[in-house]
Amino acid sequence: MEVPAHSGRAHWIQPEIQQKIAWRDGDVVISVPPKSGTTWTMNIVHQLLTGGTSDFRDIYEEVPWIEFVGHPEETHDEILSRLDAMPTDRRRAFKTHSAPPVVPFLAAGEGPHVQYIVVCRNPEEALVSFQPFIAKHADEWFDLWGMPREAMARPDFPSFYHEVVAARGMHENAFFRFLEAWWPLRNNDNVLFLHYADMKRDHAGSVRKIADYLGVAPSEGEWSKILEYTSFPWMKQHEDKFEARTAGKVPILKSGAMIRKGEAGKAKADGMTDAIAGELRKLGDRICSGAAVDWLYEGGVRP
Repeated sequence: MEVPAHSGRAHWIQPEIQQKIAWRDGDVVISVPPKSGTTWTMNIVHQLLTGGTSDFRDIYEEVPWIEFVGHPEETHDEILSRLDAMPTDRRRAFKTHSAPPVVPFLAAGEGPHVQYIVVCRNPEEALVSFQPFIAKHADEWFDLWGMPREAMARPDFPSFYHEVVAARGMHENAFFRFLEAWWPLRNNDNVLFLHYADMKRDHAGSVRKIADYLGVAPSEGEWSKILEYTSFPWMKQHEDKFEARTAGKVPILKSGAMIRKGEAGKAKADGMTDAIAGELRKLGDRICSGAAVDWLYEGGVRP
């Protein structure tokens, strides 16, 4: 396939914004690689901080993505002013795909008390989910940024992996370098480390673990709403609340892009090959410790 000359870089993602944020006591940073449970975790945190509510238009209004630019003319100062204007009577929560030091890490006792929730997922599963997600970006969004669709999208997973992911080092940086950066911080008091597969296995238990970490104690009535509103069926039924419809100047995604089936252990059925899986694992073993990589792939008790 002839791909028009273009860097292929998603210029709407500008991680350097995060270095300029005026952090507050109580801020929550949700740091998750692409397609690894980010939207779900954003919603869980939002529901816990509000006591369970269906009365929101777009999760991205409630939990801003702090490295995202909504249109080419939007400045960092405009984004920072919007974050500063968020209400002070409730805690802020933010999404990022970055790991330290790109997203600032404030250890307990070093400035404002910021808590970090880090979620990881088997990279095979995340990558096969990433391919259809990119393909479901709207034409209007690519046009807004002057990017040909062919610079990032491919019709099948192997071509997407080789021509987009591996060619740009996305697999290394988004998953293994991410893990490498967070792993030494995993036992800090203000870091909660979770695995997507464990969250899927025990939805209620995982939500309660996040609540305990955040110091939130919902009533029984609030718990029932929180568990309902963070369930996959409810989020799928209200998909329009999770598709970043207010985040950009034009539509970013086609309908159905954000909330997929989210199944664990189904990477091969979605296009993963043995050769690509072997290449990925070899890369992970080169970058991270064996215990860290084992946990990344399997979840369970963390070393």
